[in-house]
Amino acid sequence: MAGNTHATPPVQVLLAGRTAALVRLTCKQGMRPALLDVLNKYVDRLDEEPGTELYTLSIDPDSDNLVWLYQVFANDEAQLEHQQAPALSDLIPAMQELLDEPPAILRMSPLRMSLQETILSDNFEL
Repeated sequence: MAGNTHATPPVQVLLAGRTAALVRLTCKQGMRPALLDVLNKYVDRLDEEPGTELYTLSIDPDSDNLVWLYQVFANDEAQLEHQQAPALSDLIPAMQELLDEPPAILRMSPLRMSLQETILSDNFEL
C-alpha cells in the first residue's frame, strides 16, 4: 500500500564505485511534451545499457520548460558505454531541436541509497 510508510524497513545499499549524473534539460517553450516523448522512447531502450543501473526522468513542478534526469552507473566504464550507446546516439539529435540550451550535467559519486520496496510494487501502469 503506497500510503503505509512503516510496513517494512527500507532497503539500504552502499553505492561504492558507482558514478552518477544529474542532468537539467531546458526545452523550448511548449516543447516539454515532445521532449518527454523522445526521452521515454530512450528509456524503453535502457536494456541496451546494462551498466545504467538507475534512470529517473522527472518534470520540474515550477517550470514548464525543465526536465531533470538522474542516472546511476555501475562504474566509470558503464558511464562511458552509456555515452557511446546507440540509443543515446539516436536520442541526441532528436533532443537538440527541442532544447533551448545545452544540457547542464553535474557528475556525482553516489555513496548510499535507501529505497522503500513498496515503490517497486505500487500498481502503476506505463
